[in-house]
Amino acid sequence: MRDLPSVPAALLRTFAVSLALVAFAAMSTAVATHAELVPDDDCLSCHDGSEDDVPAVTPAAFEGSIHEGFSCVDCHVDITEVPHDEELEPAACGECHSDMVDMYTQHGLGFVGIDPDLPTCSTCHGSHDIREVSDPESITHPSHREKVCGQCHGDINFAKEHDITLKNALGSYETSVHGLAHLADGSSQAATCSDCHGTGRNVHLILPAGNSMSAINHFNIPNTCGQCHEEESAAYWEGIHGEMARRGDTHVPVCTDCHGEHGILPPDDPRSNVSPFRVAESTCTPCHETARINERYEAPVGETIQFVDSFHGLKSKSGDATVANCASCHEPHRTLPPDDPRSQVNPQNLQTTCGHCHQSISAEMAQIPIHQAAAAGGWPDLIKKIYIALIVCVIGGMLGYVTLDFIRQTKRHLGVPQVTRMDGNAVLQHTLLMTTFIILVFTGFALRYSDYFPFRQLFGWDGGFNSRGLIHRIAAVVFVISSFYHLFWLFAPKGRDFVKKMAPGVSDVKELTQAVRYNLGQTDHHPHFGRFSFVEKAEYWALVWGTVVMAGTGLLLWFKNDAVAFVSREFLQVMRVIHLYEAWLATLAILVWHMYSVLLKPGVYPGNPSWITGKMPKELYIEEHAREAAERGIEGHSTHSASPGAHTGVGREE
Repeated sequence: MRDLPSVPAALLRTFAVSLALVAFAAMSTAVATHAELVPDDDCLSCHDGSEDDVPAVTPAAFEGSIHEGFSCVDCHVDITEVPHDEELEPAACGECHSDMVDMYTQHGLGFVGIDPDLPTCSTCHGSHDIREVSDPESITHPSHREKVCGQCHGDINFAKEHDITLKNALGSYETSVHGLAHLADGSSQAATCSDCHGTGRNVHLILPAGNSMSAINHFNIPNTCGQCHEEESAAYWEGIHGEMARRGDTHVPVCTDCHGEHGILPPDDPRSNVSPFRVAESTCTPCHETARINERYEAPVGETIQFVDSFHGLKSKSGDATVANCASCHEPHRTLPPDDPRSQVNPQNLQTTCGHCHQSISAEMAQIPIHQAAAAGGWPDLIKKIYIALIVCVIGGMLGYVTLDFIRQTKRHLGVPQVTRMDGNAVLQHTLLMTTFIILVFTGFALRYSDYFPFRQLFGWDGGFNSRGLIHRIAAVVFVISSFYHLFWLFAPKGRDFVKKMAPGVSDVKELTQAVRYNLGQTDHHPHFGRFSFVEKAEYWALVWGTVVMAGTGLLLWFKNDAVAFVSREFLQVMRVIHLYEAWLATLAILVWHMYSVLLKPGVYPGNPSWITGKMPKELYIEEHAREAAERGIEGHSTHSASPGAHTGVGREE
């Protein structure tokens, strides 16, 4: 085959340019011809805002727009005449932006063309007033981007409908260090939604976390954050956590495990998981005290808990931001194992590490374990055993003496003349009430405050908190039954007399006023009470109120699955709040009001024995119930009287 004659390069270039010009002219003619079919004035004659059911479009909307100069039919290519069909195809953005349209096939877990609720071009960019992304007035400008995403991701109902895990991502972001930076300065370079979720910061390519290419895939997060936080990202990949992440270990923490996701707070914020006050308990402990993690990596158990109980841990927990925490010694991002020579906690480097705070520390002192249990044996272990034995002997001896003295004093207290205050029936009712109340309070608070030492020790074993619920409900049933028994007893002769004397009246106000004046030293005469003083009446009627409230709210919470058919979940939440704080009110009233009057009050201490024996010392009875003693003809002397012959009428002073 013969070679073709060569063609000069200049001629080829001329031909190519001419061909391009012809093609451009043809396209321009086609567009112009199409535009001329429907002039913009024809469109604006209907879309001028004069009719409510017709979208309004004004020329002013295009001023400053990136599409200024385009005609209507350049985008609405299916309009060839007016009036046009009511149902139009979406604007043909792909005619110009084919690369973006080709890329936008998926948004999170949804796919374009399948999920009708996925955002379209106009959802994010707007329609007729689209501006450059760099324009501060553009809705896609970084300072406004969270609001664009918030159209969907700030709508809790939308999130529930589409089973989105984080129901209010916008609300969390707006209170974060990134969101607040944009709020304070619209030109801030702080991360916005697309910086983290967009693959390669491309907002049109947002993939779900399960996709290995996603910017928020577990193993890609350090690089995503590293787009802004380069030093921290580099340090992370150098540390043990980064090394494990590089191997594909799903248990390893990444940036968001420690700092959070949308609601990231600055480290100096006490609420932050990485604040000096919380980093040990909130960030390090959840991994380093997990049995599954420790077993998998053969890591020592209890180190973080022991640190929390150490001097450094206690000081940090109390609010000292300068004391050492986990990150101070192990480095927050470049965490290395102790056997790595680069590690700050390598034995060869400890003097330098500790010396950051303790400048004069010796190499030997720096080797003392910070958060390890003391080894068995040696002098520390021997001293510990001696002290334990000493505590048992000394405190045991003290307890023995106090017990003997209490028994002797109680016998003497009961050996004096007694007056019947409660019959056997009343003692039984009080015993049931007292026992069930204590059980209900303890088991109830054990649910709400399960992390506190006494509750954790008593119910923290496997299945213990299930037993707590059973005990609480049994005590509640006995409490309610005893309350109904008391209600029926009130209709008996003794019960009716009880109600009559327990009923509040004007005399109680007078007695209260005189008692306050007496305690303030304004009078020398204490009021002489009848069978029940205002103190006991206040207790009794508070008990009646509390019983009704606690029984009612408790039943609703017990059978909440049935109750929800008749009441709203919000109503049940209100019942839960009432149940908790009514319990606090009742408990504190017993501790402050009742325990003082029957146990701690001078003259009554070491206690009024009538709740056990039904009787109380005669002198105490006359002092506490002088008017009733006079009515019953029981003679004696009240220390509250101004003189041995003082009058015992209610509220009257001699």
